[in-house]
Amino acid sequence: MEQTLNSSQLFSDTAPRHARRIWDAGVAAVNSDRLVRDVVHRGDDSLRICDEELLLSSIRRIVVVGAGKASSGMARGLEEALGPDLVDAKVTGWVNVPADCVLPLRRIHLHPARPAGINEPTDAGVVGSERILELVSGLSADDLCLVLLSGGGSALLPLPVPGISLADKQAMTRTLSRLGATINELNTVRKHLSLIKGGGLLRAATAGRMIALIISDVIGDPLEIIASGPTICDKSTADDAIIVLDKFQQRTADRELFPSSIWGELRRQVDANATPGEPRISCRNQIIGNNQTALEAAVKCARSLGYEVHSLGSDRQGDAREVGKEIAERCLEILRSEDPGPICLISGGEPVVKLAETNRPRVGGRNQEVALAALCHLWDEQLQGVAILSGGTDGEDGPTDAAGAVCSEDVRDTARERKLDPFDALSINDSYTFFSAAGGLVKTGPTHTNVMDLQVAVVRSLD
Repeated sequence: MEQTLNSSQLFSDTAPRHARRIWDAGVAAVNSDRLVRDVVHRGDDSLRICDEELLLSSIRRIVVVGAGKASSGMARGLEEALGPDLVDAKVTGWVNVPADCVLPLRRIHLHPARPAGINEPTDAGVVGSERILELVSGLSADDLCLVLLSGGGSALLPLPVPGISLADKQAMTRTLSRLGATINELNTVRKHLSLIKGGGLLRAATAGRMIALIISDVIGDPLEIIASGPTICDKSTADDAIIVLDKFQQRTADRELFPSSIWGELRRQVDANATPGEPRISCRNQIIGNNQTALEAAVKCARSLGYEVHSLGSDRQGDAREVGKEIAERCLEILRSEDPGPICLISGGEPVVKLAETNRPRVGGRNQEVALAALCHLWDEQLQGVAILSGGTDGEDGPTDAAGAVCSEDVRDTARERKLDPFDALSINDSYTFFSAAGGLVKTGPTHTNVMDLQVAVVRSLD
C-alpha cells in the first residue's frame, strides 16, 4: 500500500512533519505568481517593471512569450498585476508549458508543449516555439515584449536548426542525461543546435523594448544557461559543445553514442567559423527568484520552530547518492554529539543520478535517490527524531508523480515490516518503487515554480 506524505499527516515522530513544513515554506517563497507581482506594478498611466518606469500611453501592445515549468504561474501573476482592463486592451501572448501546468488565462495562451512528467522536447513544443518566434518578429518600435522564463524552458522551447531532426535532439538529450551530464553541459550543446536558444529569441525580436523576468533553476544563476539563454547572446561556441560531447563519448566504446547529424552540424559551425548575427534590440534580463530565495525562507521557518539551523548552501550538486550519504552522515554526527538537537540542516542545488546498467524495471528521480541513499546509510541507526526530506521545488522528480521523498523512522520500520530491500533498490535506481511500498513519497502536484531542489534534515533530541 502506498503512503503519500502530506503536510497535515500525523507521524509517530515530529521530525518528518517539521521537515515537510520547513520544505513547504521554502517552496511557498518562490511562488511564481507572487514573484512576478512583486516586480510588476500598474499605475494610472504607468507600468513599473523592477525599477523601470514605462508610460502606458507610449505602449501600443504588450506581447508576452516564454517557457518553463514556472511560466504558467508567472503568466497568471502578470495578468493579475496588469489588471483585466489593461490585459484586455493591450496584452496578447504565447507561453510553452508542461501539459499539467495549463491554466485558464484572459489573453496569454498557455500551450501544452510536452506531456506531464516527461521532460523532453516534442513536436508540440516545436509548434509552440515557431509561434513564439513569429510573435516576437512581428513587433514594432512601440510594442513591449515581456519574456517569462524558468527552469524546464530548454525542453519546452525546441526548434532545431535545419538538418537536425527533433528525434536526433531527443536522442542526444536522453544520452547526456543518462550519463549524468549537468544542466550546464546539456544546455551548452542544445543552444548551438537551436534557432531559439542561445539568444535566438532576442535576435528575432523587433520590439521597442524587451524585458525578461527569470526564475532560475541553475546554480549561480548563469543567464546563458537558464532555459538555454533565449534572450542572451553569450560567448560560447560550437567548440564548447563538441568538448561536452567528446567528454561523454570517451567514456564508452559506442561509436554512435550521439547521432551523426549532431556531430556534423557542430563541426560545420566550427569549420565555417559561424557566428550568430547581432540582435537589433537589447533585453533586460532580471532574476526574480532562485534557490537562495527558497533556502532563506526555509531557514526562517526552521528557526521559528525552534531549530538551530546549519545552512549548507544553495549550490549542492554531484552524485545524488553521495549527497544523500553526506547529509545522513552529518545527522549522525549531530546525534553522537553532546548537543543532539534540535538542529536543522538545509541545502539546495541539483544533484544528478548516474544510472546503473540493469535489465530490471526501475523508476525514480534524483530527490528520491537522495532520500534512499540517506536511508541506506542510516538503516541500522536510531532514527527517532531524525528526518531527511529531499524534494524538487517544481513538484516533479524525474519521470514520476512525486516531488521527492523522506527518510524517517516510520519509513524504515514500514520497509522492514514489508521486507523491502533499500540497498537493492538503490543499486538499480529504483527509488520510486521502494518509497511507494514503504511510504514517504512527497507528492505536491505541479507547484508552478522551479528553483531546483531543497533538502531539509531535522535532528531532534530524544529527551
